[in-house]
This record gives sequence, C-alpha cells and structure tokens, in this order.
Amino acid sequence: MVVHYVLTETKVYEAPDGGGQISVFINPSEEEKRHLVDDWKIDEHTLASALDPDELGRLEFEPEHVAMIFKCPRSYSAEDRFLFKVSSMGFFLYKDRLIILMSENTPIFEGKPFTRNLSLTHVMLKIIYRNISHFIAHLKIINTISDELENKVNTAMENRYLLSLFVLEKSLVYYLNAINSNSLVIEKINNNEAKIGISGELSGFLDDLIIENTQCYKQAEIYSNILTGLMDARGSIVGNNLNVLMKTLNIITICIMVPTLVVSIFSMNVAIPFSSNPQAFWMVMGMAAISMLSFLLFWKFKKW
Repeated sequence: MVVHYVLTETKVYEAPDGGGQISVFINPSEEEKRHLVDDWKIDEHTLASALDPDELGRLEFEPEHVAMIFKCPRSYSAEDRFLFKVSSMGFFLYKDRLIILMSENTPIFEGKPFTRNLSLTHVMLKIIYRNISHFIAHLKIINTISDELENKVNTAMENRYLLSLFVLEKSLVYYLNAINSNSLVIEKINNNEAKIGISGELSGFLDDLIIENTQCYKQAEIYSNILTGLMDARGSIVGNNLNVLMKTLNIITICIMVPTLVVSIFSMNVAIPFSSNPQAFWMVMGMAAISMLSFLLFWKFKKW
C-alpha cells in the first residue's frame, strides 16, 4: 500500500490524486517493491533491510539519493504479553522526493511538530524526532508496568509476575540495541550535513535530536540496570513468600495435631479418668484447647 503526501510550509496532508513530494509505502507488495527498485533505483538489499525488524540502523549515500534505515518502536498490543518490539523504517531522500518504507501502518505526520516545515530533509528529521519521542513514551510505560509487577511480586508466590518482569527486561535490551543503533545513524548524519543538505536552522534541530536520543538511551539504560539488578532479589522474595506460607501451614497442622492427641488419648478403649463424670466431654475439650494455646505460646516465646 502506498500513500502520497503534499508538503507545504504549514502542514503535510494526504494527496488524494497520488501526487505530492512524499510517498509512504506500507508493507509494500512485490509489484511496489519492483517499482521502487526499477524506477527509483533503490538497492534490493537496502529495500529488504528497511522492512527487516532485526536490521541495524545505517546511512548510505547512493548516486541519486540518500538511503537511511532507522529503528522505531512497534505499536504495543495486549497479545504481546509485555514484550515491546522494535521495527525498521527506511528513508530514501532525493532532491525533490522523500520515500518512506514502513512495515506497519502507523501515523507519522500527526501532531504539532509538522505545522512548520522547511524542506523534505526537515520532515525526515522530524519523523526521526517523533520516533525518539515514541521510544521515550514506551520507556515510561515499561517503568509503570515494572512498578506494578514489582508490587505484585512482593506478595505473590507464583512465577507469573516474575516471568512478566523477565519479558520487560528482554524488551529493554531490544530498545537499548535499537536506540544505540539510531545514535550511530544520527551521528553519521551530523558528520555529513553538507551531503544531506542540512544547514542553518536544521543544524540546530539536528543538535536537539542528538541530545534527545542520548537522553533516551540513558533513560533506557537506567531502567534496564535497575530491572536487571533487582531480578535476583525479586526471585528471592517469591521464594521467601513460599517459605512463609509453608511456616503458616506447619503452625496450623501442629495446632490441629496437639489437641487431636489429647482427644485420641481419651478415646482409647480402656479405663480412663473422668469416664463416669457427666462433664467429661467438656473437660477433655478444655484440655485440648489448653494444649493448643500452650503450644502457640511456646511457638511465640521461641520466635519461630
């Protein structure tokens, strides 16, 4: 599927007639891929890499265009079970055309950042900025989910919440790798400003991108280190909760066994004291209760 957009100084809007300076290919078909390779001279390997979620980000200079692969977070759904995934996005910048390749249909031109546009290069940098902001938003969500799961782990005795924390830790590893890959791409853009056509105000915007991406990486690194450092402690908490439960069950079992012993003694088929006493039942039950209370006091005194 391909969607065309018209670029103006104030906004980017969809072109219903198929014109415009920006073309967004969403999960392109084989026919569309062949059109990109034959008509726009896009390398087949680069084209495949732009749709490969495992591909690292990179920047290449072709005779007629600049090719860039940038990592972006995928939209999260409940089916992912706390696993936040990353995907790749391809940018192919020509003199008067910007081609964008995406593996899933996500809005990229919404919001205030696209109300003032200087050039196609400016739009490309704004999309990169939007992806960085998307990463930061997902990191905040991951941190919130981690806090909620941590509270549940502190009281739970099953591995379900602990396994969810492991999945979050795995997501942060993916994010760290993707953000670090993006930082190398942005650094290469900064070192080749003239080739890409970045100057003046765009140069300052690129500096802001570098700062934002660095802060994003640091934030992901902090969350990852905290989550990794506390995983062993949280695993020990689950084991300790199980030990506390077993201790409670042992107390209940022994509390039942002690009065049972008293009642069993007076239930033997031999001559026993109080057998002719009309209050024998209540006397035996009283001794059973006293024995249980004595055991509980002994347990408390020993601080077991």
